[in-house]
Amino acid sequence: MIEHSSEWLVDEGLRGGAMWSRIVKRGQVLRLTDVEGGASVAGLLFNADFPLERYNMPDTLKAQHIARLTQGHVLYSDMGRVLCSIVADTCGWHDTLTGVGNMASSVEKYGPGDYQALRNDWRRNSRDNLLVELAKYGLGKRDFGPNLNFFVKVGADAEGKLSWVPGNSKPGSYIELRTEMNTLVVLSNTPHPLDPTPSYAVRPLRIGIRLAGPVTADDACRTSCPENERGFALTEAYYL
Repeated sequence: MIEHSSEWLVDEGLRGGAMWSRIVKRGQVLRLTDVEGGASVAGLLFNADFPLERYNMPDTLKAQHIARLTQGHVLYSDMGRVLCSIVADTCGWHDTLTGVGNMASSVEKYGPGDYQALRNDWRRNSRDNLLVELAKYGLGKRDFGPNLNFFVKVGADAEGKLSWVPGNSKPGSYIELRTEMNTLVVLSNTPHPLDPTPSYAVRPLRIGIRLAGPVTADDACRTSCPENERGFALTEAYYL
């Protein structure tokens, strides 16, 4: 069941194939909810006040000795600061490794599907969607780096071959990101390139923003590893 409460400053839907962006202020919580299950949502994150600082995938994984994201983990910037902390997660696995699809891969997999033929049901891809949203903030191709794939699980075999894991996200699964910095969040809700589903299947998303509580000294994200303690200290110093 999806919560609808007066505590939400933002409570809106994102239909399949669409993109979204917003500056989420420091001290807020962004909740993404997979309404029907099986969603795939690509995301890019930036310091909203200085977009040259952005989400750093290698440091995020290396510092926390992880290859995927869930509750208790944080998302590092390339300046060693914490952009967001994952304070709740009912899905359990969000992909950090496999990137996004583009127009060529979409046409190869699903066939032609432009606006002239399909109108509002035309087949969008995450690379183009994200670039459209980035342009609204004066950003572009040079700012396109490693992304997150929310609600996606990708497995690796003994030879390192990556493969889609079905059924990772159930209806109503959600993740909550507490923003430790003013964070520009850019999202695209389109099929993941490794999803073997032969048809262009897109799922609706629900987006909510509310105020977060204070970050205490014993916060689970802060204390989950020594590196995170240092990341939070650097972030707090930035705002002194």
